[in-house]
Amino acid sequence: MLQDLRYAFRTLVANPGFAIVAVLCLSLGIGVNGTIFSVVDGVLLQPYPFPDAERIVVLNSTNPKQGITRAGVSYPDFKDWRDESTSFSAVAGFQGRSLTISDGTSEPERFLGAAVSSTLFGLLGTPPALGRDFGPADDRLGAEPVVLLSDDLWRRRYGGDPSVVGRSITVNGRPHTVIGVMPEGFRFPETQRLWIPLAPIAEPTRRDSRATQVFARLKPGITTTQASADLHGVTSRLSESYPGDNEDWGAAIRPLKSWMLPDDVELMILAMMCAVTLVLLIACANVANLLLARASVRHREISIRTALGAARWRIVRQLLTEAVLIGLFSAPIGVVLARVGIYLVDSGVPADSIPYFIHWHLDVRTLAYTIGISIVTGIVFGMAPALQAARINLQSSLKEGGRGAAGGRRARVRNALVVAEVAMSLVLLIGASLFVRSFLNLQRASVGFDTTPLLTMRFYLPGAGYESAEARARRVEDIARRVNGVAGVQAAFASNFIPLGNGGGGGAVQIEGHTVERGKEPRIDFITTTPGIPKTVGVALLRGRDLRDSDETTKTPVALINQTMARQLWPDTDPIGRRFKLTDAERPDWFTVVGIVADFRHYQGDSGDAISAAAYVPYAFEPALNTGLTIRTTGDPSRVASAVREQIRQADASLPVAQVSSMEALRQRSFWQFRLFGWMFSTFGAIALLLASIGVYGVLSYSVSQRTQEIGVRMALGAERSHVLRLVLGQGVRLAGIGVVLGLIGAFGVTRYLKTILYNVTPTDPVSFAGVAGFLTLVAVIASYVPARRAMAVDPLIALRNE
Repeated sequence: MLQDLRYAFRTLVANPGFAIVAVLCLSLGIGVNGTIFSVVDGVLLQPYPFPDAERIVVLNSTNPKQGITRAGVSYPDFKDWRDESTSFSAVAGFQGRSLTISDGTSEPERFLGAAVSSTLFGLLGTPPALGRDFGPADDRLGAEPVVLLSDDLWRRRYGGDPSVVGRSITVNGRPHTVIGVMPEGFRFPETQRLWIPLAPIAEPTRRDSRATQVFARLKPGITTTQASADLHGVTSRLSESYPGDNEDWGAAIRPLKSWMLPDDVELMILAMMCAVTLVLLIACANVANLLLARASVRHREISIRTALGAARWRIVRQLLTEAVLIGLFSAPIGVVLARVGIYLVDSGVPADSIPYFIHWHLDVRTLAYTIGISIVTGIVFGMAPALQAARINLQSSLKEGGRGAAGGRRARVRNALVVAEVAMSLVLLIGASLFVRSFLNLQRASVGFDTTPLLTMRFYLPGAGYESAEARARRVEDIARRVNGVAGVQAAFASNFIPLGNGGGGGAVQIEGHTVERGKEPRIDFITTTPGIPKTVGVALLRGRDLRDSDETTKTPVALINQTMARQLWPDTDPIGRRFKLTDAERPDWFTVVGIVADFRHYQGDSGDAISAAAYVPYAFEPALNTGLTIRTTGDPSRVASAVREQIRQADASLPVAQVSSMEALRQRSFWQFRLFGWMFSTFGAIALLLASIGVYGVLSYSVSQRTQEIGVRMALGAERSHVLRLVLGQGVRLAGIGVVLGLIGAFGVTRYLKTILYNVTPTDPVSFAGVAGFLTLVAVIASYVPARRAMAVDPLIALRNE
């Protein structure tokens, strides 16, 4: 083996051109595979950071009659599930919360946090690293407020001072005692930074308010089927006991992974892994072609070795050693390319956009994978050439000038490899085209208004001073008036939502004079706002009037509705003057429609008919602690941000301001995944196209060199140079054509699985299929042209003299 390695190394050094091309081709395939494997490993393969995570399940409310399969759970139902079920060793819940710290040490800050039951961290098997966990005494109505901090918040805001445990800090305007700090990196469930007990927040809620996410840990020996039957019995008893709120409501159990990793994300990552596997196979096909060509050149050398007594396996082993050595030489370069790729992936992911437990880097597992595929690919692409080379006719091979390989079995194998390269490249390029078109569709999609002059931000109303709805409404109305007076501001409104952001509310509605069966009422977005939505967003007021300041101060039940609501609820009548109300008994007001505004997107995912029916009512009807500001400016939106902050500070210095962003930046962030995936698939497609072009060029170039005498004879017998050009070009076009046909068949079979992760483009999009097929054929023609030109330049006299 050492002899084989020494000889293989000398052979590669003696042929630097061959070695460099082979190593670079393979390095590209290994590099992109290393990059995506690190992502697959971090997202799909690495276990969740909890003991016995496979026993942790997620519980959801379901209502088959309403088509609801994964709803949250009401807090009263959560307590009943916890107390009455017998299949779980622990049941815990949480609700996401925006939590503000304003302790006087620095500016108030808003953090993404959560209200959790006292059993959650015990269920997860993750106790605090400093201090203590929540106990039953903390998780009850009327308990003294306490809080747990994340490690990074503790270090950044409090300098990692252990004495912070036991200290009182102000959270949402109320003093909370810090009882502990969670372990480094822990930010459950996704990117939360502090936690408070659930019961003081959730106890007053009703059974039809399903806002709690519930987790459970299965007892040893209990299956999900048994737990489902147990939970079904509990929900059946609750349906009988509370028919008004729980009728037709059941429960479903699913693994923790299905909650933490949505199906479309898993599909996208697997699609990327398939794509880079195709790139690696194309690279292997290229190197295999190079080795086949070299085997033809080394035919006499191998024949002499055989004549001197070398066994066939000895020849195969020597050639395989050379192939594996190429793979090992490619590994370091592939690792460098993988590191660059991981950096580029990281730079394409916005901060706090993925859960804390997902991370990818160039670790031991990725290095082992990279080295492993380097060795395996060396064997894979080296085996066929080695076996071909060992199949020789000793007598004919030892004759002077014996050249039987050019048009025989090796040529067919080389041609088959090129066809496979073209087919795989076509599948990959069509996939890349679909993702790029999805991204471009999102980029160009109209949101119904111009995002350029708009600025957005959020502020929070913490503390006892804002416990009453009236106090919150007055403060928000005051801030809206102040912001509208800032120089450079054309219009602004404060609301419980931000266009293309999040927030708002919704529910089923009852139309005055119409009776609808319970559970089939139409649903709308219910948005509370100060006046100014049409002017600020820049959409037309089609009928009637906008909301007025007087509607706020007198709390007049009026509503501005969008076109979709007008069309769906009053298709045959004029909506102006009509009345509706939410079916929620806590909000009995009948709202009178006073105006109709043009449709615009509330959320980035809306498109066409998917825009929801929406009603905009005076802010005083549901003033929120978390309030969004949308501001139209006369120039660059960022120029007025500091002035707006100052107005909020003058209104109340304790209010934290967060998520300051232009509307265009907000829009772009909403589809960063498509940008990232489109960029990655385009990169993979470009690499595949380059490798396929090299493959076509290499095969035709070698074919021309082997057919020099044949071409010379043809030209000596009167063949025109144009005929020679067509001969060589025809060979390249035939190979590409067969590859394109096979690739189209493969793409039709593969892309249908991508339907759920495309946007406004079909998996069999004719533009992508026809465009990519035509482009790849053109590239093959160009790659064939250079060898064809060289064939035209053959001198018949020299060719015949050599013969």
